[in-house]
Amino acid sequence: MKTPTEQPPALTVSALTARIKGLLESQYTRIYVEGEVSGWRVYPSGHAYFTLKDAGAQIACVMFKSCLDRCKARALLADGAKILVYANATVYPQRGMYQLTVLAAKAVGAGDLMRRYLELKAKLEAEGLFAAARKRPLPLLPRRIGLVTSPAGAVVHDMCRVLTRRFPSLEIRLYPALVQGDAAPATLIAGLNWFNRATDWRADVLIIGRGGGSFEDLFCFNDETLVRAVAASRIPVISAVGHETDFTLCDFAADWRAGTPSMAAERAVPERAELLRRLDDLDSALLNALTAAYEMNAQRVDHLSSLLAPALTMRADRLSHTLDRLAAALAPLLEKQGLAAEGKLGRLAEALTAALRLSLRDRGAHLRELTAKLDMLSPYAVLERGYSITTDAAGAVIRSSASVRQGSVIHTRLGEGSLVSVVS
Repeated sequence: MKTPTEQPPALTVSALTARIKGLLESQYTRIYVEGEVSGWRVYPSGHAYFTLKDAGAQIACVMFKSCLDRCKARALLADGAKILVYANATVYPQRGMYQLTVLAAKAVGAGDLMRRYLELKAKLEAEGLFAAARKRPLPLLPRRIGLVTSPAGAVVHDMCRVLTRRFPSLEIRLYPALVQGDAAPATLIAGLNWFNRATDWRADVLIIGRGGGSFEDLFCFNDETLVRAVAASRIPVISAVGHETDFTLCDFAADWRAGTPSMAAERAVPERAELLRRLDDLDSALLNALTAAYEMNAQRVDHLSSLLAPALTMRADRLSHTLDRLAAALAPLLEKQGLAAEGKLGRLAEALTAALRLSLRDRGAHLRELTAKLDMLSPYAVLERGYSITTDAAGAVIRSSASVRQGSVIHTRLGEGSLVSVVS
């Protein structure tokens, strides 16, 4: 063993790092490395930085803007993607770390699924299928909940337990569907269609989903036809696929996304006890608000009354005074008009009296004239001049002596009185 006095010259940190940099960069140039993307970030400069990892280790990576712009798999470069990179190993002396300078990248395994996922997501997003404006609000108090999920496993039981606990009178129906594999989308779509076409049992909310799993296990919920069916549903849909960190395209297309199936059940219906408590609170708040409003308005009325009373009294006094002045001003005028009317009435009465007298005089003269004429025509006036009228017992006028017989009784009317004679 060498003594301290025989110790070789010490290396500086820079010298050691330079040796390591030379060895590493000469041995590991243009190599292929496979791993999962984590911490993906693109800076304003256009360079991308991320970590490539597997179950046992991780390495920092950088992809400069020029290479990133040429990369055909750029859409895949997101957290969770499994990719194969073509890179050079480099040492970053200032921080004493090594990294990969990525020249190109492509999807491998689940990374291909990620590519398909991202491409379809971009396509549907561009169509507006995920727009917040088309999402409908969930009903406040649904009476019927439709479940589209597997009848096996704990998920469906957990959802039913949560739903009935929160609102015991709720009606629940299950459409059994596959939730994994290539055949799953068709059964999930059939479930959505069945609830939308049902006439005898109309659901208020639908929950579609399953429990947790790998990206591959959940990939059936990224099927384009299924995603479009979720968006086209006439009944509001809650998507509850996997865990809170899992996102499928059904989540984006649904009206509401829940982190887990149990969370979907909690979101679908309010808790009955909590709802009753809120109603009590609202009732109390409404009563308090009405009471406060009444008291405030009563105070305002009292205040306005106190302000208006003197003004109204003053106005009434002014009006009364005005009426008195008008009455005083009208009295002489009315008296004058009354005297004028009285004089005119007297003159009219005198004129009428004179007219009546003149009319009576003229009519009296006319009457006397007519009377004289009638007297001249009267048979009794002839009798006054010495003539007489003789009638038989029947009252018939006797015009000839031949019309009477001896012993007949006759009546003679004279100017004054009458005679009864017997013919001899």
